[in-house]
Amino acid sequence: MNSSEEIAVSGMSAGRSAMRMGPAELVQAAAMARRFYLEGKSKIQIAEEFGVSRFKVARVLETALERDLVRIEIRVPAELDADRSDALRARYGLRHAVVVESPAEAEETPDPENLGEVAADLLGELVDEGDVLGLAWGRSTIHMAAALDRLPPCTVVQLTGVYDAGTAERGSVEAVRRAAQVSGGDAHPIYAPMLLPDAATATALRNQTGIARAFEHFDKVTVACVSIGSWEPGISTVHDMLSDEERAHYASLGVAAEMSAHLFDADGRRVGRDLGERCITVKADQLRRIPEVVAIAGGQRKGPAIDAVLRSGLVTSLVTDTSAADYLMTAGPAPKSALNRSDPDGV
Repeated sequence: MNSSEEIAVSGMSAGRSAMRMGPAELVQAAAMARRFYLEGKSKIQIAEEFGVSRFKVARVLETALERDLVRIEIRVPAELDADRSDALRARYGLRHAVVVESPAEAEETPDPENLGEVAADLLGELVDEGDVLGLAWGRSTIHMAAALDRLPPCTVVQLTGVYDAGTAERGSVEAVRRAAQVSGGDAHPIYAPMLLPDAATATALRNQTGIARAFEHFDKVTVACVSIGSWEPGISTVHDMLSDEERAHYASLGVAAEMSAHLFDADGRRVGRDLGERCITVKADQLRRIPEVVAIAGGQRKGPAIDAVLRSGLVTSLVTDTSAADYLMTAGPAPKSALNRSDPDGV
């Protein structure tokens, strides 16, 4: 995941420009460079060893770089696009943005599976011992959980009900169990559908012991993983669970994206809030208070939806692919920093 620096320290074969240094200078410079770049010694320590001032050490190291005695290469794994990642982070004011290369034939595919693998590595960096990790329903979060191979001891809680209670063993519940197994911490799954027929049924389910226990952890979550859906068939869980009449109603409100059963227009404002009364899910205000919310979403078709959710102020970090990133870099005026966490509705 992380960038790795390869330091190549040459000796007498440093190149024509480096040979302008005398042999004693060249040997000394190579030795100082080894101490500084490869052994991690400070300039003060090097100065004491060689009997010179630390300013002399600084000049020698600078000269070694200028004359190609030392070569520093910044390399990341081939599947990561460091330039797009940094540009996307800066544009949206994200804490972390990781862009994965998309195979040309998969550019139209939403949420390529390799996003989950990269997100699993990112979680290994972000989660600390004692944290509470929240996982929302989504194909990308399920892929992420399956790819997890390291997590410090932490509590894992499910943030939403499942798309279909009949698939719980293969979906969100299993993702929570898997993450808890890897971390060695407690698991708090939710055995209930995400969307219920009416608000009364949803309220009754929230009061059930197991579900209520999971809900009690929502305000303790420190790191969360969420998915993003476009408002179209097959790419939005909520869209697919609604009737044709309900889809038309929410479409008339300008819905452009959904995340954890919350709907957003193109500017990141929440719409159709009445839907939340029928859903088993973490509240938007609770998401906003979570220190680190990582969204995992990619594919060109999801570009507008990702942009909308990033403008909502609910997400702090993003794992996506190059096809979505290219859309996001030109998606209208630059938004406010995601780390502002302000509500676009102002309420």
